[in-house]
Amino acid sequence: MADILPIKGFRYNPRLPFSIDALTSPLFDVVSVKQRQALYRNSYNSIHLSVPPGPDPADSARRTAEHWKRAGILLQDQLPGIYVYYQYFRLPGSSREYCRKGFMCHIKAYQWEEQVILRHENTIPAAVNDRIALLEETKMHTSATHGLFTDPDFTLEQYMDESITSPLYESEDYQGVRDVLSVIHDAQVIQKFVDLLKDQQIILADGHHRYEGSLQYRRKMQQQHPQATGEEPFNYHLMYLTNAASDDLRILPTHRLFESLPISPEAFLERLKEFFVVTSIEEAYELNEVITRKQWAFGVYLQGEAYKARLKPEAHALLAWEVPQEVKDLDLTVMHYFILERVLGISAEEQRQYPGLSYVRSFAECLGKVDSGKAQLALITNEVKMEEVQRVCHSGAVMPQKSTFFYPKVICGFLFSSIDENEFN
Repeated sequence: MADILPIKGFRYNPRLPFSIDALTSPLFDVVSVKQRQALYRNSYNSIHLSVPPGPDPADSARRTAEHWKRAGILLQDQLPGIYVYYQYFRLPGSSREYCRKGFMCHIKAYQWEEQVILRHENTIPAAVNDRIALLEETKMHTSATHGLFTDPDFTLEQYMDESITSPLYESEDYQGVRDVLSVIHDAQVIQKFVDLLKDQQIILADGHHRYEGSLQYRRKMQQQHPQATGEEPFNYHLMYLTNAASDDLRILPTHRLFESLPISPEAFLERLKEFFVVTSIEEAYELNEVITRKQWAFGVYLQGEAYKARLKPEAHALLAWEVPQEVKDLDLTVMHYFILERVLGISAEEQRQYPGLSYVRSFAECLGKVDSGKAQLALITNEVKMEEVQRVCHSGAVMPQKSTFFYPKVICGFLFSSIDENEFN
């Protein structure tokens, strides 16, 4: 099913007077304003392509890409390859070092209805539009999305392990993760990757907006070229693929933060009690602990007061969204339906672009924003399990937006791929 191709990647000229650490950047959806301003100071940092500054970001990125290629700041590798990418990391409170093993390649941007690439989240329209504009102008993929294949026999791992002993780059990124990149040029080995993936469905773990951008760009190009064969460069997308059978896949929770509420705090608590058992918690920093491994339980931090809210079992039958049972059972579906829609009065469609609603990975940041008065309400949730992601994907439905945070994030700057006809083949 999944058609993948090796890449003739663009990489930074090794003669530049910068280490690779100085040229990499976080993904567009996690880089903070403060980080952006610091990274923009280096005129060669990858952020100038992935999150370009200025009033016309897409045009700025196009001009930057053209200049970097002409000036030899970016050089294209002479041979196509599969780029092996390992990430070594630790989780807070654990001494174990994990290693997430994967590889980057081009993959055909299949339409959702083809059921080759399976999504699990809704997207936010404005973010998709940004990605389409960048792709149209630059004809480059500046960061790989993250997909999951399934290989319980770990067939490809021996080739990746051998390749990673001769790294192109080693870097410690903003997450404290050690990132290592290498490349496989051997055509016979590359064919093993192609053959393994051709019968696979791919779960899109991270990068729904970038992938949706590729889909919409592909549709536009197909309309302009009705005689297209399906093999043209515009059909392909850059993806980082990892094995779902590995135990080094980690999904962290994404909390919800409201700058202000559409109803009074008193009305919020009163309505919350219609559906939830609400318990006061003395110490706010215990909120994430008191909900751990408890279904449909959330931490609520409202204007300096902490509560545990757990859905009343009989209330779950009231969940009226027309979604499969696999989606109804998710904690985040319960949160978005009962708290956002029923309690706060924000419809499912409004939630996708609701002003003042943000998605925050850091529990401490949530508490800090409420304590400082920058936010009125924080909703603390548990992480989504990999088994839940798989069940939802295969049901054909999607989760609420920003449901998962696969950790660690892929970094920008190791590899760029082109879908320009003169550079693709």
